[in-house]
Parts: sequence; C-alpha cells; structure tokens
Amino acid sequence: MTVEKKLIINNETGLHARPASQFVKKAGQFEAKVEILMEDKEVNAKSIMGIMSLGIGKGDEITLKADGKDAEAAIEGLTEFIEVELLEH
Repeated sequence: MTVEKKLIINNETGLHARPASQFVKKAGQFEAKVEILMEDKEVNAKSIMGIMSLGIGKGDEITLKADGKDAEAAIEGLTEFIEVELLEH
C-alpha cells in the first residue's frame, strides 16, 4: 500500500543537519520504504545525505511517500514530527 502526503515546512531552519538526522531516525522506526519528493527530486527519507541534498528550507513544500505494510503509520508519525516536534526545536 502506498500513501502520500504533502506538507509545508514551517520551522525557521528547515531540515538542516540536526533535524534531518532526527527525521532519519524517526523514519528508520518504520519498515515501509519512505521517500521525500521535492520539485523534481525524490530521495530516500532514511538517508541523511539524501535529505540534505534537497536543501529543504522554511516554506518549502514536500511530499512524503511511503510504501509497505506500515506505510500509513509512517506517514502519520513523520507528519507529526514535521508539524509538531520540529517546531518545538
């Protein structure tokens, strides 16, 4: 099962090194294949280098895409990370 969700990055610093590392750790908790799509690029959400290569900043729109048995849980957990936890740091 594939699940997708579009999100806007609202924290001041985007997904720079520390938040990207936390995101990768969170994504690694799920068995599903998780990817981040931004503009014409698609990267593995479990790869710090992949996420950093996107240069995701405040106001950028990304799409999270997960495929696998826990895809829905992965999207929910990562959405919460971006919309709640990321803003707290």
